[in-house]
Amino acid sequence: MTEWLEVQGYRLALDRYYERAGHLWVLVLGPGRVRLGMDPLGVETTGSLAQVALAPPGTAVRRGEPFGSVEAEKFVGPLVAPLSGTVVAGNAAAEADPWLVHRDPFGEGWLAELAPSDLAHDLPLLAHGVGEVTSWFEGAVAGYRLRGVLAE
Repeated sequence: MTEWLEVQGYRLALDRYYERAGHLWVLVLGPGRVRLGMDPLGVETTGSLAQVALAPPGTAVRRGEPFGSVEAEKFVGPLVAPLSGTVVAGNAAAEADPWLVHRDPFGEGWLAELAPSDLAHDLPLLAHGVGEVTSWFEGAVAGYRLRGVLAE
């Protein structure tokens, strides 16, 4: 059962690792497989998603490189991989209905699954645990509010 953390009005799953810059989460599914998705702040600041396009299975990606793209009212651009690996699955349901990412970002709205190539190196670079996630997320929300991206 997933434990949840509430930070600044946003609900975050504690079983995930979070990419600070791209607002993506990583869930370790088991040996050799992770699932990626957008966190709620990433979803909100991107705006209404009109299109999600994901790299096909077999595509090798490196941390910091695109594994797909989104088109939305506030952002058009790449989904940047929070870790290196090979795409093993894309969420066809999210590509067909991008609102799925808005409705259920931690569940049915996941984006892709990867076979990570260096999990031991990449995971420590991501935010994880109550203290680290809370500190990072509070700062991110405050920054967006200061820039007028989020309402008070």
